[in-house]
Amino acid sequence: MAQTENEISSGPNLSGETYAGSADLAAVLRRDIKEGRLASHERLLSERKMAEQFGVARGTVREALSRLVDEGLVEIRRGSGAYVIFEPPEPSNDIIENARPLELMDTRFAVEPHICRLAVLHARPKDLAFAGSLLEKMEASTKDPTAFAAADTAFHTRLAESTGNSLLIWFVGQINSVRHQREWSMMREITLTENMIREYNRQHRAILEAIMAREPERAANLMKEHLETARLSLMRSAAA
Repeated sequence: MAQTENEISSGPNLSGETYAGSADLAAVLRRDIKEGRLASHERLLSERKMAEQFGVARGTVREALSRLVDEGLVEIRRGSGAYVIFEPPEPSNDIIENARPLELMDTRFAVEPHICRLAVLHARPKDLAFAGSLLEKMEASTKDPTAFAAADTAFHTRLAESTGNSLLIWFVGQINSVRHQREWSMMREITLTENMIREYNRQHRAILEAIMAREPERAANLMKEHLETARLSLMRSAAA
């Protein structure tokens, strides 16, 4: 948990260490920032309090902060103070990177039919209108698999967003991350023929119409049929 200015009460000076100059102080602050003890967007102690805590002159604090500003770790906001701006790199997500296309389809089977049920309950007219505009883009892209795939991803994402369920929306975002992986892209290039795109568009249209008609089970079943079609297409391509 990130500390607030009032909570940062311990410091190296409390253990008897001394800081000969700004480089020493900058090194300590740099370490605390990169190791997460000082979190991104956190406001640091004032110059006066930091000087007292670390047993150095205020000029030394200013020089240390100037070093961190030059390194892109800290930002000085006039009249407000010094803030951490370092963003730690996102950890590698081995699950997403190593997920196979058929694993993705099985996961979608577990989630997306119920998304359709919730969309029936919670989708607003503007959600449905936007989904309709995406469907029109897909229907205009029967000979452009790349454009179809982009609109297809946005369509399924919009259905999730229309539920208002933040956890489901996040989960679909993870699914989309898998769909951007190289293996999935290669399979998409093989399976998205013009005839297959036309079939997907027919299924998407039926799903959206069922949601607009407020028929949750029909919408869920149509989504299952759509995903089964996609899964069979992937299996045939993998076996070829």
